[in-house]
Amino acid sequence: MVTRRNLLKSLPASAFALAMAGGIAWPRVASAAPAVTVVATTSMIADAARQIGGERVAVRALMGPGVDPHAYRQTRSDIAAMLRADAVLWHGLYLEAQLEEFLLDLAGHKQVFAVGEAVPRDRLIAHSDYENRFDPHVWMDPSLWRPVVLAVRDALSEIDPDGSAIYAAGADRHLAEVDALNAYAAARLATVPTEQRVLVTAHDAFSYFGRAFDFEVMGIQGISTESEAGLRRIEELVDALVTRGITAVFVESSVSARNVQALIEGAAARGHKVRIGGELFSDAMGSSGTYEGTYIGMIDHNVTGITRALGGDAPAQGMQGRLVTGS
Repeated sequence: MVTRRNLLKSLPASAFALAMAGGIAWPRVASAAPAVTVVATTSMIADAARQIGGERVAVRALMGPGVDPHAYRQTRSDIAAMLRADAVLWHGLYLEAQLEEFLLDLAGHKQVFAVGEAVPRDRLIAHSDYENRFDPHVWMDPSLWRPVVLAVRDALSEIDPDGSAIYAAGADRHLAEVDALNAYAAARLATVPTEQRVLVTAHDAFSYFGRAFDFEVMGIQGISTESEAGLRRIEELVDALVTRGITAVFVESSVSARNVQALIEGAAARGHKVRIGGELFSDAMGSSGTYEGTYIGMIDHNVTGITRALGGDAPAQGMQGRLVTGS
């Protein structure tokens, strides 16, 4: 049995060989070689590191578009990349449930930062499935993403003190964008009629969103996608759709749409028509190189799509006129 104590010793020799041979392809930087290399578990954290560090930091994200961090397990190339990097940034709060043991052990060997845990405990929502755990989906509320951005800034400054001024300026610039996003979200979502502010999604990733913007949130699965959606839960939600006249539900880019389709079919069997209001980004951003492949674009997409699907007023192309996958 592999324990935390001997976990790194048990890694395949090929992973160490690949790491030490330099067999990891880091993102190319346009000008001089980057000062530091960072591996981030999620695309949201990777984006924060890129926004803050610019060309001074080479960032690799382990999890790309459509990847579910709750169930993700490290590959041999992931292990090699983390061993080669100057530091590893992960979310924490039990988001990367299958990686947590490895990352905690890795922290005994190199600089590893759980940046999501910078959010004050009194602003976290208790995890419904695990005692003494919290809902990790803090990025759904831009005001809660601020301390995460600051934690990324501080981590980069600790790794590379000579770049501290660059990281401070990058963080200030990015936080101004986050604040503008938060203001846009509050203004647009406030236009949704009060009786329509019910968000039904594939899993319970939007509780912070609901709390921040006064929406009732109903997820088919629990906070973790590892939890199964039982027949009773499906029936409860179908009953809510029918009795409350809810006409739109949402799929997620990183979660199977199977359960959402079951809701639609269940409501139809009772004579109530429900449509898919759009696809939301929950645990992963959009495609790399697109606006939706940034944190700002991800949340802009969600806010704009939810607003328009539920009867509110938002520009089709979003806050910056850059959405291409919005409703």
